[in-house]
This record gives sequence, structure tokens and C-alpha cells, in this order.
Amino acid sequence: MPVYNAAPFLVDCLNSIFSQDYVHWELVAVDDFSEDRSLEILKEAAKKEPRLRVLQNEKKGIIPALQLAYSNCNGVFITRMDADDLMPKRKLSLLLSALLEKGRGYVSTGYVKYFAELGVSQGYLAYENWLNQLCEKNSHFEEIYKECVIPSPCWMMYRDDFEQIGAFDSRIYPEDYELCFRMYAFGLQVLSQKEICHLWRDHAKRSSRIDENYSDNRFIDLKITQFLAIDFRVQRSLVLWGAGKKGKLLAQKLIQEGIPFLWICNNKNKIGKEIYQQVMLDAATLNLESKQIIVAVASPEEKKEIQAKLEGHLAYYFC
Repeated sequence: MPVYNAAPFLVDCLNSIFSQDYVHWELVAVDDFSEDRSLEILKEAAKKEPRLRVLQNEKKGIIPALQLAYSNCNGVFITRMDADDLMPKRKLSLLLSALLEKGRGYVSTGYVKYFAELGVSQGYLAYENWLNQLCEKNSHFEEIYKECVIPSPCWMMYRDDFEQIGAFDSRIYPEDYELCFRMYAFGLQVLSQKEICHLWRDHAKRSSRIDENYSDNRFIDLKITQFLAIDFRVQRSLVLWGAGKKGKLLAQKLIQEGIPFLWICNNKNKIGKEIYQQVMLDAATLNLESKQIIVAVASPEEKKEIQAKLEGHLAYYFC
């Protein structure tokens, strides 16, 4: 568990871990150069709770903190926690029981719920709803290019599987999303618990709100890089559908990587014009047979129409 300036929430977080109905756990908490009482709170708690080990980060950042914690843990099963969140009482037992039943080759996750003192933003509520729908259908990796499909503090897997996919060795941000892609690339299957397994706190100083490592541009870079490494088929023509903000960012990345593609859209004002020296083609007239299609269209209504048209085609949705 990385800890940075989490003093207002840390006691409640620790108590939720100490209160788990499964008791055979260890918590390695790494203070990431906190400027508040976080380290003091951790050390005080460790005096009373022998299952808690407290370390101080050697290099600033979430990834170095995760790496240090992992190098000092001993568990056969691995999970992680955020210092401002809460664990429901049955979280560890739920995630663990599924893995014990199935064995190796799986990642266990479950429903999440956001909470906040002043109310949760619509964006986070939408993300919560989407994640829980993925759990309901157990369809996480089918939508991996849209957003991070496995919540960073709500997964568990065998240590051997975690080692196989590279553990926390990567230095790529956003680290949680990049880890999801490695789960996907190595063929891990998802076990979805149909119960709330994590309580996610929304507050003004969340890393996802203020840390530049979690900006949209980095998400686009990560998505296209992973697509080219995992799913891109050189023998198929590549089509990019959509010329909005994300479509343009994707086009720039493809051009930078030297990947040829056809660019289509539904906007009559753009069809026939050049963007980045690429002629915009009419989506209604292009033959999409035997092509790979990246869809970067945000409008829910347009996406429904596109999904209906692309049924049976090799399509990846980036919005």
C-alpha cells in the first residue's frame, strides 16, 4: 500500500483492513515522502498490529513505492490497497476464495463503490457503473481500450501469475492501466465477485485528479502502444473511425509510429478534407471487410449505430 499525505483517511483505512474476516494477511505500507502525519500514524499502528510492516520509500512515486512493498512481502497471493480507501469486511475472503476454487491463471476482482463527503462526481459514478457492468457480464478485457477495466485497489492473483506478467517492474504510467494490459496480454482470465469488494473515496486531492501521470494524453499513448503490441495485425488494413479530440490524438500517434491507416468519419463537413495530410473518408462508403477498426467516437448514440454496423468485424473501441 503506497501512502502519501493520507493522514485524514489513514486510520479508517487501516481499521478496515484490520477488521477483515480473513485474518492471514500481511500489509506492507510504504510512506512516499509524506508531508503530514502519515508515517507517524503508520508507525503507531504497527506497534499494535504485527501484520503491518512500515517502510519509507527510497525514490518518490507510486511505482517505486509499489516495487519496494512487493520486494518486502511474502504472500502466496498478491493484492494492493490505496491509503485513502476502505475495504468491506469480506473483501479479502471473497477475492481469495475465487482463486482457491479456480487455481492459477486468473485475476479476481469485484464490484466497487465510490463515496465522498460532498458527493461523488458524475464522472466517477459513471466509471463505477461501467466497472460493475463489466463484472456483471464478466467482459472486462472486451472493453480494455476504453478505460482501465480492473480497479487498481480491487484485484488479487497468485504470486506466480503476478511474477509471470512482470509484477510492478514496469515504469509506465498510469501504472494500474498498464498492469491491466499485461494481464490481458498474458491471457489471465477474470473472476468477478458479484459483491462490493472495494470502497473508493473521491476527494479533491486524489492522484487521478491532480497527478499529471493520469492525464488523458498518457491514456491515449498507452492505449495505442498496447494495441500495436498486442492486437495489431499487419496483414489487415487499419481503419481509424472518428475525427474528434481523441481521434486526432490517435491519428497523431499512428503517424508518429509510421503505421498506415484509413481515416473515416460521419461528419460531412470533414469528409474530403485533409487532417495531418490524411484525407478524411466517408464511413458510409468504405468497405470494412477484412479490416481492423479503431473506433474513437464518444457520442453514445453514434457508438450504438457503429456497433450495430461493425457486428462481426474486428473492432476496438477507444472511447
